[in-house]
Amino acid sequence: MRIVIARGYEDMSMRAAMIVAGQVCLNPDSVLGLATGSTPLLMYNKLVEMHHKAGLDFSNVISFNLDEYLGLAKEDQNSYYWYMYHNFFNYINIASGNIHIPNGMTQDIDQECRRYDREIQQCGGIDLQILGIGTNGHIGFNEPDIKFEATTHKVKLDQETVSANARFFADISEVPRFAISMGIKTIMHAKKILLLANGKSKADAIYRAIYQGITPETPASILQLHQDVTVIVEESASEYIREKIA
Repeated sequence: MRIVIARGYEDMSMRAAMIVAGQVCLNPDSVLGLATGSTPLLMYNKLVEMHHKAGLDFSNVISFNLDEYLGLAKEDQNSYYWYMYHNFFNYINIASGNIHIPNGMTQDIDQECRRYDREIQQCGGIDLQILGIGTNGHIGFNEPDIKFEATTHKVKLDQETVSANARFFADISEVPRFAISMGIKTIMHAKKILLLANGKSKADAIYRAIYQGITPETPASILQLHQDVTVIVEESASEYIREKIA
């Protein structure tokens, strides 16, 4: 596991964008696992800039999003479908047929989860998986639990996650309580993983994920077992790990 402490959010985002860009340049057919939320937002902006100014080519890239809220239509501005198109896909040359996002309006959740895993497998798995981390240590929407869920599955969101995501909604009552998420096994099968953490509120989760035992109570701790993980931590999120990596 490689740990990088960035000088701020801008630096973290640029470092992350350079890793993604390097992956795409070296392998134009890359399969990318993509995250949403506030943490990777500037990274996506940097990649869009690289596409327009430096010709970074996404035409053969395939993408799979980590998760999607259940019950939100694609047109809903809080859906991750809307987020990805309005912050990234609309501004690069990725083929529409290469974009994969779980269907939050599915009438058969189990079938949708199986379909999603099957499509990932048919593409040969994920080459680079981008992750954020929740204040409770979740990755994707894999919440703390007594066991690790292996494959794509329905998730009941913890109250801590609902409260954290309420800032994106008009009222906390509008935050969905369920989502579809890639499972831990799906994430761990990615060839490379890039974990981003921004803000002081993530400092404890980062410490537990990297330096405490592997436990479902901190889902991100499973990354200790992966062979190729890069963690980029914005300075304020590194509060509890600085001395350990100095």
